[in-house]
Amino acid sequence: MTSQVLPIDKTASHSLAFLQALLGDYHPRNFEVRLWEGSRWPAETDPPRFTLVLKHPGALRRMFQNPTSDLSLGEAYIYDDFDVEGDIEAAFPVADYLMSLDWGLATRLRLGWELLHLPGSREHGGAGRQAATLSGEPHSLERDRQAVTYHYDVPGDFYALWLDRRMVYSCAYFAEPGEDLDTAQERKLDYLCRKLRLRPGERLLDIGCGWGGLVIQAAQRYGAQALGITLSRPQAELANTRIQQAGLGDRCQVEVCDYRELKEPGAFDKLVSVGMFEHVGEALLAAYFQQAWRLLRPGGAFLNHGIARRATDPLSKDPTFSDRYVFPDGELVTISATLHHAEETGFEVRDVESLREHYALTLRHWVCRLEAHHQQALAVVDEPTYRVWRLFMSGSAYGFSAGRTNVYQALLIKPDAGKSGLPLTRADWYTS
Repeated sequence: MTSQVLPIDKTASHSLAFLQALLGDYHPRNFEVRLWEGSRWPAETDPPRFTLVLKHPGALRRMFQNPTSDLSLGEAYIYDDFDVEGDIEAAFPVADYLMSLDWGLATRLRLGWELLHLPGSREHGGAGRQAATLSGEPHSLERDRQAVTYHYDVPGDFYALWLDRRMVYSCAYFAEPGEDLDTAQERKLDYLCRKLRLRPGERLLDIGCGWGGLVIQAAQRYGAQALGITLSRPQAELANTRIQQAGLGDRCQVEVCDYRELKEPGAFDKLVSVGMFEHVGEALLAAYFQQAWRLLRPGGAFLNHGIARRATDPLSKDPTFSDRYVFPDGELVTISATLHHAEETGFEVRDVESLREHYALTLRHWVCRLEAHHQQALAVVDEPTYRVWRLFMSGSAYGFSAGRTNVYQALLIKPDAGKSGLPLTRADWYTS
């Protein structure tokens, strides 16, 4: 544990007093605070999990201008009002604690008084990644294209620095906690194909296919005729380049297309959607499953993989950091709502599996790889963009590990005169 270095100016003293008032009852405080002029408030644990670094005298005013929302803290971090050195995931329990405080009037006045002694926050000057500004009706075709473009048209070279070699941007499937990411992602792709019981010659549609990892696997290893669709043109271009390099141009392709634009009723034997469902929106769940029903032949299977919120958590009334800087118009729904709409459409629910712990492991791999490639990342994106992904992915890892969010794979069947076409057990899912 480092010894305390006392502030030498009034602004630093007021900053430290404000933090001590906020966190005086937070124990054990497993982090250190370092102020811009070198003074420190040491951790109560040795070694500290992370160091909170205030970069300038107005940092705390920027961080706590809206104490009930994560947006102020997120913006202050990405625009370098403060930094987190060390294990950034360990900072999220502290943020949870701060936002859960029920401040009385006397406490609000005292904290407000301390903040007023600090300088006004500096302007960010509009440099780097800016908040998304979308136009049009929420979840309309055009607005969804804007939302997807905002997130996924960041250069592919950036994603390639921290994703696995197939560039799979969704939850991996681990056999053990220490397994490497490439192996776990390959296992996930195989697991999806086995859950679908994909057969040679079957036509597969991958809704929201990313950079094509699953359609390539489905064609190469399972002999499927695979079509992937995405709203991101750069994703489609890179995916089709990789398809041609693999010599699979006659068996799979990726197109820029919204799932609502497909007009091929009953044309697909199997459907899969992995990590796209979060963009649909609860108001359009019925239309989403109805379109899947139309595209799928009788007896076909649909595997829907998506992140879900807890039914016991209220929806946020204020815009969140993720709304503004990560997934604009993204919307998590409960697994119960998902299955309700699927069943109302006519689908039979045959299996539901949570992969919550797997996503926490996946995200920690991504954060570790991103941090290890910080300087390389700055060759293709700006510092705020790097920080958006570091903050979002570490916060998501914390959310999954704490049980605040979940991710489910739901296997749905379009019955054919009551026949499911399924074996009596799942044994074939677990054999390669």
